[in-house]
Amino acid sequence: MSAASEFSFKVGTRLEGRHGRTGVISTPHGDIATPAFTPVGTKATVKAVLPETMKELGSQALLANAYHLYLQPGPDIVDEAGGVAAFMNWKGPTFTDSGGFQVMSLGVGFKKVLAMESVGVQSDDVIAKGKERLAHVDDDGVTFRSHLDGSKHRFTPEVSMGIQHQLGADVMMAFDELTTLMNTRGYQEESLERTRRWAKRCLDEHERLTAARSHRPYQALFGVIQGAQYEDLRRKACRDLEALRGEAGTGFDGYGIGGALEKHNLGTIVGWCCDELPENKPRHLLGISEPEDIFTAVENGADTFDCVNPSRVARNAALYTDEGRFNINTARFKRDFTPIDETCDCYTCANYTRAYIHHLFKAKEILAATLCTIHNERFTVRLVDRVRESLDGGYFDDYKTDFLGRWRGRIKAPGLQGN
Repeated sequence: MSAASEFSFKVGTRLEGRHGRTGVISTPHGDIATPAFTPVGTKATVKAVLPETMKELGSQALLANAYHLYLQPGPDIVDEAGGVAAFMNWKGPTFTDSGGFQVMSLGVGFKKVLAMESVGVQSDDVIAKGKERLAHVDDDGVTFRSHLDGSKHRFTPEVSMGIQHQLGADVMMAFDELTTLMNTRGYQEESLERTRRWAKRCLDEHERLTAARSHRPYQALFGVIQGAQYEDLRRKACRDLEALRGEAGTGFDGYGIGGALEKHNLGTIVGWCCDELPENKPRHLLGISEPEDIFTAVENGADTFDCVNPSRVARNAALYTDEGRFNINTARFKRDFTPIDETCDCYTCANYTRAYIHHLFKAKEILAATLCTIHNERFTVRLVDRVRESLDGGYFDDYKTDFLGRWRGRIKAPGLQGN
């Protein structure tokens, strides 16, 4: 029988004077020790690696994408398989996003990412150069065309909830409208109110579907906080979502901090939100994974976060180490027979050299993406594990200073100085 008691969050060690903390999120498919990085398996797979490999790398949970799985293979097929975890043979908790980001970002032609730096230009008709708008928002939902075949579709809060319930993830995100930093203040205000109304509809539909699907494990629902770079809007969004209740009295199980923000304001915005959000519910920061961002997010109160970057940059030959990020396909690694990172405990570093991986990229072999993704995902998961240990051990600030000092260094191949 599905019950909200199957999901809970317990706070552990607190970072003195800040919102940072450790904790444990309990789900029907296992516990997540926080802070935790959640690798992204967009289409029910982290690209280039087996789901079983992700477990070996220390991943505690994976995030899949409602938009992409709706289009292919379809949520009914995933539901018939027993949910996204069973479908992809993942033995652990799962998250899904609402599809709002993909509907809007792909809809305006940006494909992978939106422009997240303001450059003094404001427009409420943001569109990528040379692209056709494929998504149109109204007060009821979003009408969009598939990026795969141009077919027409419509997402509403109720549709998004229906898709995500069929996908069966342990944590779902409420349907929200994504804005950009180029939208005007007036539009941000309108959008925030629209997202609030959609959040209430998500709660109502979530209650209905939870009762109708009581044979399935309970799925937690997180409200998503928008408001761009505006402090008053971010704080208002937090208060509004915290106060919302469904028809049966259900509130959100946690909160997602999303939307457009400039990187240098990340900690400030997360801090504003955590000032307002209840301490006894988890906070998921959508779309970050770079080491500097991880430290900033954690100390300001983020419990979990996801991002495609570790796997995406790996497929483009970029690798992470404690000493910095470097591209393995450059000539200086052609005869470098050392591991990617001698301090790393991943399968790739235990068995392969920089020279071999350099060769794989030059030869355009698929194995290059697999070996590099294994390393980057393990690096990111392991880094967050060490951040969590530093919080529990009371040495977070020292670890942050030490790590970031080394991270900003540069990788050197044997025999090369300062290259």
